Amino acid sequence: MIKYGLDTVAELKFSSFEFRIERRDEQWVDIYLQPGLEEETPVPSDMIAFTIWVICTHDGTVVQMLPQDEDCDCEYGFTVGEKEQIAAFIASEAVQSEIANLTSP
Repeated sequence: MIKYGLDTVAELKFSSFEFRIERRDEQWVDIYLQPGLEEETPVPSDMIAFTIWVICTHDGTVVQMLPQDEDCDCEYGFTVGEKEQIAAFIASEAVQSEIANLTSP
């Protein structure tokens, strides 16, 4: 993760994700992730309750990924590697299938 205003980077390695998907409207789907982390890559010490909010279109295309602390925006951003891990999970059959079920007419 990259803390805004600092030049230090700590790459998180996700081991798992628990997820909840909500259809927001006729265009967007919100996916809330509770990530599991590899032991050697802990969450920054100043974060209390780390989660991830992913915004997708109805066809499952990721539009935005936002790290959150206590369900609010925080002063961190994801690295390219972290975004790749999250995108791969969102592209998985389980998540894409649930998005399709939620958004089908």
